[in-house]
Amino acid sequence: MLFWVDEYAWLTAARDFPGYRLVTRGMERISFEESVVNGSILRFHILPARQGKSSICYQVDVYADSPGASEEKLVFSNKVTFVSVDCARKKVDLPKKEKLRSVIEDFNPAEMERGGGQPPFCED
Repeated sequence: MLFWVDEYAWLTAARDFPGYRLVTRGMERISFEESVVNGSILRFHILPARQGKSSICYQVDVYADSPGASEEKLVFSNKVTFVSVDCARKKVDLPKKEKLRSVIEDFNPAEMERGGGQPPFCED
């Protein structure tokens, strides 16, 4: 699961900062909240937590929908920090953006129920 957390957080960061070379600096903490039942469907919710001059930290929450379950549950939480570097591995400043793509595209089911957005898919 740690591999997936790092990989999916990096993909989010790469979409937020296209063209920048981002490397994993570290994981703040590792907290396995629940065990994951074999056959579960996992959902990774990743949003920026804080941005430094050359770094970005993402909150990663992993939810599992176990076979036969009526709702998903939080099974893992962590913060992953990436730093922007050049080819010589020297830090490179990240741009300050009003809103990052990951925040703009975050799908919020509660918002949908209130009529505040469009689903990220089309129904037949």
